[in-house]
Parts: sequence; structure tokens; C-alpha cells
Amino acid sequence: MSLRFSLMGPVRAWRDDEEIDLGPRQQRAVLAALLLNNGIRLANDQLIGMVWDDPTPSAVMALRTYTYKLRKLMPELDLKAKDGGYLLRAEVFDDCRDEPFVGLTSTYFEAQRVRVANERLQCREILLEREMDVLDLQKHVAAHPLRERSRALLMRALYREGRQAEALEQFHEVRALLNDELGLEPGPDLREVHAQILRGELTVQRRPEQLPPDIDDFTGRATEIEQALRALPRTVGIAGMHGSGKTALAVRIGHLAGDRFPDGQIFVRGNDVANELLRAVGVENPAGDKAALWREKARGKRFLVVVDDLRDPASVRDLHVPGSAMVLTSVRRWNELPGVTWLKIAGLAEPEAREFLGKVLDPARIAAEPQHADDVLAHVSYMPNPIRVLGGKLSSRPSWTIAMLLRQMRRENLFGQAVPSDCQAVLSSMSKAYQELTEDERHLLACFARRDTEVINVCEAAEMSGGEIGAIEVLLESIADVHLIEPLELGRYRVPKFVRMYFGLNLAVLTS
Repeated sequence: MSLRFSLMGPVRAWRDDEEIDLGPRQQRAVLAALLLNNGIRLANDQLIGMVWDDPTPSAVMALRTYTYKLRKLMPELDLKAKDGGYLLRAEVFDDCRDEPFVGLTSTYFEAQRVRVANERLQCREILLEREMDVLDLQKHVAAHPLRERSRALLMRALYREGRQAEALEQFHEVRALLNDELGLEPGPDLREVHAQILRGELTVQRRPEQLPPDIDDFTGRATEIEQALRALPRTVGIAGMHGSGKTALAVRIGHLAGDRFPDGQIFVRGNDVANELLRAVGVENPAGDKAALWREKARGKRFLVVVDDLRDPASVRDLHVPGSAMVLTSVRRWNELPGVTWLKIAGLAEPEAREFLGKVLDPARIAAEPQHADDVLAHVSYMPNPIRVLGGKLSSRPSWTIAMLLRQMRRENLFGQAVPSDCQAVLSSMSKAYQELTEDERHLLACFARRDTEVINVCEAAEMSGGEIGAIEVLLESIADVHLIEPLELGRYRVPKFVRMYFGLNLAVLTS
């Protein structure tokens, strides 16, 4: 069973599809204040001040009573008493169509209503800026005639359609309204749009939309997505071995966060990141300090930049612009980059891997051989790319059982020189990893794989490889940096089954 809440309209809660009676108005007000500050501890006096404008001494006892009753109504509610206050973690689902906090009348909720209304207008204007539809902008301006941003957008849209006189008329109209009703002159942004139209210099800046399409069957990574969305617009880094789905995760995050960055989304894969960013906003053949030029172009704007497969941290070091966000993907975690929230990913969680396989392969075939399906997933360490390839192979062979695929995967001749194309696709991530390793690192991984050892320590690694402990320790850390082994504690590492399997029998296949 799961709880969900809504703050639009009256404060409401549901357990699955059944609505919960939340009790009297002040009890709902306590819940609403906690939901509005989701994940933040509120001291008792803070919470009381939000619910009651003129609290009496009995408010403390009333607060305790209401929180007790809320816990009794919803035993699964994550509501904690902590350090003289309360902390609530919950999921709120709203469609933004109704007036918020209906029936709650304190000064705090009135202020929150104003805040939400302003945020709604800002979100609406972000969408209008993206579409630049004259009719929609005219309707919005008619509903909110004093909002200068929407006037500037309408002026730009009219000018783009060749309706220069109408664009200038919009400026004179809003100027008269501001003078008559507020005694103000138009702000600098609106005046600049007006001046650019008069000079014939107004250009509608290119809005890059470069994100690759989202993947329909994307599965899992809910925790990582939540962490990334919470961290943005600070830079987010995604590190993991080849084949772990870093790019797919970055693209999913980009699509989920896209509306927060109305000036566009840019996707870069390559070493000259600054050059690609400038090209995306219309600067061709830039010269001089490209990073400085990008910061100048992006100042005051909100871009979302995805840099895929980062190889050189220096290429992004000086590109941060306040308000814009950057998502990096890399095999290595570049700790020398400041201000990056790093996420590490590997294989999917086992239930998510099964769910993903069920999206690629007929679930009835999985249900007929659940143990064999689990064995296939374990063989590839629950990595999404190999799962997709193997599931596709089985889909193309309706007469095969999963047990047949498993037998083929276990046969040593799979690793001979003649590797079927579908098996090469499974091996592709390991092939990339192999190419980036030194000979000593390859030898060490082969030693682990031949012993089929899941957990290894430095001394055992030195013994089986014939190397010195100091040198082996450096090699182990280097291999861990590219996620082919997982550090457990100082001097101990776990070797994933997928790595043991494909580095063990015949390394030559990885370069074929």
C-alpha cells in the first residue's frame, strides 16, 4: 500500500485508491505545512506559527494531538518527532488546476498561495517562451496585462512574424498601463526589446533542443534520479563502467528536468566541449577564450548541458554558469572537478533487472523459466545493455528456451575467435573497457577470472599474479576507478560476475 497527497484544492490523502478522511481543518493545516516543507525539520514554534496566526499556550498540546492523530490515521506515514520539532517525508501529486490549500486561512498559507500562483505564472511563461505562439501569448497578456516578461515575449513573437508595428504597439500599451496603475516605467528588459526592434537588431536566439529521445522502456534508477533532480542546477556527474546505462540515465534526467531550463538543452560528446556549446547557441568558428565566450553567452540564461563520456575534466572546468546545469557521464569519477554531485551506477537492482527483461522479452517466457532467467541476469551482473541484447536475441528465437541461451553463454566455445554478432554486442562494453586497460591490469583481471574469485584482497592478488604487493595495490585502485572491481574496504575488492566471465577464458575475443 502507498500514500499520496494533494495540496491543490482541499488538502487530501489517499491510500492506494481509497481517500482518507484527514479530520478537522487545523489538523489538515498541520499536515499541509509539513508537506510544503517535505524533508525539512520544522521546530514546534515554526509549525505553530504556520498554522495559527495568534496561537494560545494550548497550541503546543494541540500540535501534539494533531500529529498523533495523523500517525493513527496513517501508520505508514514517515512522520518523525525530532529535536523539538517534526520531519515528514512523503510524495505529493498535484495537477496545478485548482486553487491550493482551500479552507486554510492563516497568514502563512495566504503567502504560500501567492507564491504558488507566481510559480504557476512563471512555469506558464516558460512554456510560452518555448512555443512562441502569438495567439497563446495574446491570451496570456490579456489575462495578466502588467507582466513585463510576457509582453516582451509577445513583442518578440510578433516581430518574428513580420508584425513590427503591432510589436511596438504592445510596448506603448504596457507603458501606459504601468504609468496609470503603478506610476512606473517599463523595466530594462522590456525597454531593450523595444530598442532592438526600433534599431532592427532584434534576433530570436536559437533554442537548442539536442537531447536524444528518452528510452520508452527505461527502468529503475529512481534513487539516482531523485538525487540528480534535487542537486540541479549544480553539476551532476554519473560514473560507472561501460554498459551500465550512464547515457540513458543522463538523458532521462535531462527530459525530466527540461522545463526548469527554458533556454534549451545541449548534448555534447567530444573533447572540445566549449566549442560545441557555442555552436549550439549559434556561434560558428569561435576564436579566443571559448570558455569565457560561453559564459558571456549563457549569462542570465538557463541551459541544461549533458556532456557524455567525459574524458578530460579540464574541458568542462571553466564552463559553469549560475542558473544553468550540467550533467556529466564518465567511466571515471573526476574528483578534481569542484562542486559536482557524483552518482555511481552499476547493474540494476535484481527486481529492476527482471522488470527490464520483461519489457524486452515476452513476460510469459520469463514466468515459465524464472530461475533460468535469474541466472542469465546474474551472469551479466544485471547490466542493462547486455540484458537488452540477450532479451532481443531470445525474442528473435521463439523456439528457444531461456535454458538454451544459458547453456550457450556457459559454453567455452562462445569465447573462441568466431563470435556471433549478437554475442559481440553483449561483449561490446567489456571490449571498450579492455582497450583502456594496461597490460598489467588485463593480466590481473585474467588471474581473478580464471580462479572465478568473487572477493579478493591485495595479498591474494599479489600471490596469484606474481606481483609485488605495493604495485598490485596501485593496479587494484586503478581498476576500481573504472568500476571493473568494487572496493569493499581497504585492501578488499569484489569482482563482478560479468567481468570474471568475459575476462576469464579468452581475452582475445575482446579485441576481435
